[in-house]
Amino acid sequence: MLISSGRAERSWRRSFGLAAIFLLGSGGLFPQAIVPGGISRLFTSDTAILEAQESRKDLPCQVTPVKPALGFDLKFHSGYEVNVPLRELAGDGNQLTMVFRVIPASDPDNALYLSQRLTVPLIEADSKGDAFLRGSFDVGEGKYHVDWLMRDRSERFCSSSWDVEAALPPKDKEMTLDIAASQIQPVDTEPFKEEPPVERDPHEPPLNVKVMVNFAPQNALSATLQPLDTNALVSILRNIARDPRIGKFSIVAFNMQEQRVIYRQDSASQINFPGLGDALHSLNLGTVEVKKLEQKHSGTDFLANLMKGEMVAENDQPDAVIIAGPKVMLDDSLPPEALKDIGEPKFPVFYMNYNVNPQANPWRDAIGSAVKSFKGAEFTISRPRDLFFAWSEIMGRIVKSKFGRTPPVASSP
Repeated sequence: MLISSGRAERSWRRSFGLAAIFLLGSGGLFPQAIVPGGISRLFTSDTAILEAQESRKDLPCQVTPVKPALGFDLKFHSGYEVNVPLRELAGDGNQLTMVFRVIPASDPDNALYLSQRLTVPLIEADSKGDAFLRGSFDVGEGKYHVDWLMRDRSERFCSSSWDVEAALPPKDKEMTLDIAASQIQPVDTEPFKEEPPVERDPHEPPLNVKVMVNFAPQNALSATLQPLDTNALVSILRNIARDPRIGKFSIVAFNMQEQRVIYRQDSASQINFPGLGDALHSLNLGTVEVKKLEQKHSGTDFLANLMKGEMVAENDQPDAVIIAGPKVMLDDSLPPEALKDIGEPKFPVFYMNYNVNPQANPWRDAIGSAVKSFKGAEFTISRPRDLFFAWSEIMGRIVKSKFGRTPPVASSP
């Protein structure tokens, strides 16, 4: 929830702290829960309003449906945004409860009921402006009907109903999503939860890949790693982790702003996402050690040494090295002698350049230049479709390099 300005904002922030920021993050991050038992477990008044699909405004509010949009996790994200005049929430000890159901048109009996609850801090009676909230849910392709209500502690209601449709454009129909058609899921607020085991392809020897990820914001001057950037980079990793043809992973997570390796995992059968998430808590963007500031080419030196250390032939040579992350624009390009020390890798090298606005910076970055010198391939990842089709091409090239033939398209789990 966000208070617009003035005395109410100061009062809200004293009482509620940084929670206001979280409530405006992706997915409506105040607690969301599935209602066990569905409609049979709702209050009678809530059931009556949802069943009647009536529009109530005794608690004044304005509800705006959010059109389903495909995320990098290959799920459609939909939901609602609602604003309430602050004067309607004035007082101490109020509570807002939101209950909504999402009904797939093709399977009305398989509706999902969700609830969210928010304790409202002290708001003064003469407060101006509106409070804003949002809630989200994930869906697969299909048409859906949403019935929604919100009530306060005085049993005043605001309610609304609407229809949404999630559909891939015709040119993207071959994409395999991570959620089935007509399926509904609550928003996943754990980006680093453990990945379930993948049933590997028994017909081919398992591939061994090394993945280097630059966990950094799109804006190199930003002091925080935005949730959008984190989720996109983690989605790239999960997409790789779920490929049944890969049996061994080496992960190197680094940050160019701090010029350090954050996390490392060698030759594992599964990527340790919880461990990676814990390591990312150590990021302190916007700070660089003084001794690095004194070095004239500290950025290029770090990147050159990192690539040399990870790409020079070793006992457990990978079948491919994949580098992912936002562009790294350095004052100097990597020194030729550093690239010469690496030589020409005996495995294919790929760069998945995460860039949400490629028109703003169309120039090749330091990593892209290095990958080009290795005769590798670069893919710009700006939209979810880019991730899907880039990975299909990368896996085709890896398999061809390893086995000397183009593979059939593997089905996504």
